[in-house]
Amino acid sequence: MQRTKSKSAFEKAKTLVPGGVNSPARAFGGVGGTPIFIDHASGPHLFDIDGNKYVDFIGSWGPMILGHAHPKVVHAIQNTAVKGSSFGAPTEMESQMAELIISMVPSIEMVRMVNSGTEATMSALRLARGFTGRDLIIKFAGCYHGHVDSLLVQAGSAATTLGVPSSPGVPKGCTADTLVLRYNDIEELKHTFLKMGDKIACVILEPVVGNMGLIPPAAEFLKELRNLTRQFGAVLILDEVMTGFRLSAGGAQQLLGIEPDLTALGKIVGGGLPVGAYGGKKEIMAKVMPSGPVYQAGTLSGNPLAMAAGIATLLELKQNPPYEKLEKYAQRLEDGLHKIAQSLNIPHVINRVGSMWTFFFTAGPVTDYDTAKKSDTKMFSKFFWAMMDRGVYLPCSQFEAAFNSITHDEAIMDFTLNAAREALAEISS
Repeated sequence: MQRTKSKSAFEKAKTLVPGGVNSPARAFGGVGGTPIFIDHASGPHLFDIDGNKYVDFIGSWGPMILGHAHPKVVHAIQNTAVKGSSFGAPTEMESQMAELIISMVPSIEMVRMVNSGTEATMSALRLARGFTGRDLIIKFAGCYHGHVDSLLVQAGSAATTLGVPSSPGVPKGCTADTLVLRYNDIEELKHTFLKMGDKIACVILEPVVGNMGLIPPAAEFLKELRNLTRQFGAVLILDEVMTGFRLSAGGAQQLLGIEPDLTALGKIVGGGLPVGAYGGKKEIMAKVMPSGPVYQAGTLSGNPLAMAAGIATLLELKQNPPYEKLEKYAQRLEDGLHKIAQSLNIPHVINRVGSMWTFFFTAGPVTDYDTAKKSDTKMFSKFFWAMMDRGVYLPCSQFEAAFNSITHDEAIMDFTLNAAREALAEISS
């Protein structure tokens, strides 16, 4: 495939925007080469400015569960735009959105809209600290919760040592109260709570991880986490920015049977527009200003265009649940990829939950950040470009989840498997 226009566009962008992109995930740093620039999208496909067509397994990193440019979402945005794009005052659509979220997510009794997943997690952390009067927070290595200072941490030399900043510009003081533990490690979790439980304000985690590749939780890990947080009075926050409304109508928490105190949402809740939300138990949410003392605000929170897109998306998911179809075709893809790789003697692990999945180039199993890092990233890079050349756009990092939409049907899966058969044979020869 020729991508000369994308290359020229990237060279120009680098003179105007840091690194040529407005988010590092778009820079192709994990696979090398030049990112493609998109002209338009429809259903399961992306079209770049060179005229190339790709099956899209990124879906804007998760929100496009209905496929690109879904007619009902487009119609909702257009009808709302002619009335005005922002008022800085309440609208009935904000209440409609809140009612939808509350009706679909079992643990949420009240919800506050924000503008991004990062805002949602940041606000949930502040609320948890304000509610408990404690400072310590627990996160898990490899889980990403947005570019919040207190969460941009790497593990210290011992498992339960305080985190240290993983980005310049984050003062040590911002991460001094953050504990970094190993995902799925029950004994480490128990030890930490027994040692510091009365000082822990909250635990935040992705219930199904998408930010070190797709990694599912162990059932006993989630059960022990819920028991310990209740025992010691800590707030349990599930970051469902990726998994919310994707793994089931009620998110990963409904699928896995775990009830958090607070939930952070994003991506699908905005139908492709910039939106986030956080919600949970009334007694906790009542602490948010103006009903309580915990400050959080946003000029564009509840933006009417974003509410329109999100409401249209959630209504479609609620009225026409797609989850059996998503599972059916994702299983078809998983089985096919496994058979192809196995026939070529390629060490691999495919982790999948519903319509989220990752093909790891490792002998596995992959259960946490340490095991994910054992993957052969050079092999993944070769696979990524071999698939791109055959018209399949995968996440541009071994450590990102792929996403299917309801428009990824049997024909799309067959096309993808044929491309994978050729690509894997090419890179293994």
